[in-house]
Amino acid sequence: MIIDQPLLGQIQEAYEKRDLKQLQTFCSPTYREVNKNENYRSVLMLSCNNVKHLNKIETLDAECIMLNLEDGVSEEEKPFALVLCAIFLSRLRRCSKKLVVRVNSLDTTGYDEIAYLNQYMPDAVRVPKIRNEQEVENVLALLHDDIELHLSIETKEAWHKLTSLRRCEKVKTFYLGILDLFADMGLSQHLITKENPSILYILPRFLLECKAMGVKPVSFVYQEYKDLDGFREWVELEKSMGYDAKGCISPKQVEIVNDVFARPKEEIERAKEIVRLFEEKRSEGITGFSHPKYGFIDEPIYKGALAILKL
Repeated sequence: MIIDQPLLGQIQEAYEKRDLKQLQTFCSPTYREVNKNENYRSVLMLSCNNVKHLNKIETLDAECIMLNLEDGVSEEEKPFALVLCAIFLSRLRRCSKKLVVRVNSLDTTGYDEIAYLNQYMPDAVRVPKIRNEQEVENVLALLHDDIELHLSIETKEAWHKLTSLRRCEKVKTFYLGILDLFADMGLSQHLITKENPSILYILPRFLLECKAMGVKPVSFVYQEYKDLDGFREWVELEKSMGYDAKGCISPKQVEIVNDVFARPKEEIERAKEIVRLFEEKRSEGITGFSHPKYGFIDEPIYKGALAILKL
């Protein structure tokens, strides 16, 4: 656990009394060792107004924890959730999990939250309901240089301007907010099915545009958390398209994502052998040759093997 029980009890008591000033005494500006990992598969939503859940961050199977200040946290709770988020960040100076904070929209308290979080160095800040390039530039001007910027693509304006939203190298990840996106476009959320042609256009387009920009694409959160069979079908469909990460709202969903997106040992061994063979032949001036087990190997096949090993 991150915080021992006596101190955790004090934090819980201050939170239950809604004593924001007392809560603030439990954290201080902190320089954290930023986790730059981009190969995470499971992104688990964790509301920052739940002290017990926050204290379990290190024991969770998710590879990325989304510290959530937005949806699911009431207006009255948001100021307390922000300070609780800071408390746990200040005590997690190094973490194997990618710690991303989803702030509120920029037209509410988003800018103020980003300025406050700069003191506590989350690995990334995720901005919801982004609309245009100027908003991205505004956030980049405010955000600490060592903190990544992640964006939620869930407005019709962001979808329309998708390829222009990566303003610099600090913009690392896009999350597809399919429910909000459909609502903003005036489309029924009942259309979000695995067979719908619109979905079979949106998912691969989002993936390919992100990949072309050098941005990590994270697929949408599936709200029916009890429907694990349906969730697995979505993850398998997304894997067949090329996705390797998905948002989750329960530990059971995390298990499925980690399982489906796992790289088979045989695939990794094959990639290692192709890289070895190609580099050996390349040193002899040969960059295209046939192999009895792996077929024809040339530079594109070699680069594909390198990409697998990078993941």
